[in-house]
Amino acid sequence: MPEFQTVARIGDIPPGEGRSYCVNGRMVGVFFVEGEYYAINDLCPHMGASLSAGPVEDKAVMCPWHAWRFSICDGSWLDAPKSKVRAETYEVRVAGEEIQVRIPAPPASGASIAT
Repeated sequence: MPEFQTVARIGDIPPGEGRSYCVNGRMVGVFFVEGEYYAINDLCPHMGASLSAGPVEDKAVMCPWHAWRFSICDGSWLDAPKSKVRAETYEVRVAGEEIQVRIPAPPASGASIAT
């Protein structure tokens, strides 16, 4: 099971904003909204823009390139709620002064498939 990894400290992310961190080879957007921390895949599933660079309103972040809006709670695409398009979300916890995120480990490189 993947372990939590420290990405930032309390106070590093201003209220109502997000920041991008590399965790296990993935870019993760961590947001601080209404006193809670949330983590989603930082790459917009549409064209790959950094979601953490977009404006945050309530519990939604807007992609800075094409204005697609995603929930920072569950990653759903808010502009098309029935769509299967979504940003992956990750578990976040605060341990003392550290903000920690747990995401799956990247697949092993060079892995072969048995036939």
